[in-house]
Amino acid sequence: MGRMAFEEHTSISRRFLSWCAEAWSAAAEAEEIAMLDEATIRQISKDCAIAPDDLLQLVKAGPHAADEMIEMMRALNIDQSDVAVLHPALYREMQLTCSKCRSKSRCRHDLEAEVADREFVGYCGNAVSLNTMRADPELLQS
Repeated sequence: MGRMAFEEHTSISRRFLSWCAEAWSAAAEAEEIAMLDEATIRQISKDCAIAPDDLLQLVKAGPHAADEMIEMMRALNIDQSDVAVLHPALYREMQLTCSKCRSKSRCRHDLEAEVADREFVGYCGNAVSLNTMRADPELLQS
């Protein structure tokens, strides 16, 4: 195997192992939370301002379940930090919507192809909120 092929193989192997570790970690966390008593889950979900079922679903989805939302905001020139601070409830709701999304593959493709800013309205569950934010100069990146 040539050096280039070996490095590519090693890189793919590392990424795969990293992905497995993250998936295992997310599953372990989901299992831990699912084993908590109902009162504790209710309290945690209250602290996070989301429904208990949504909390469990978010944990199962893993820590990167809403990464596409952040990338989409970036593609639309929306400052996600400002949104998180100024509209925390909306931000959490958008994260939940993104984590449940069934169009992630298309979203990722459009983000990579740099056409998401034109195409997202057709499939993104956060399209209305994102378009509203794009119209607010205070939420746009400088």
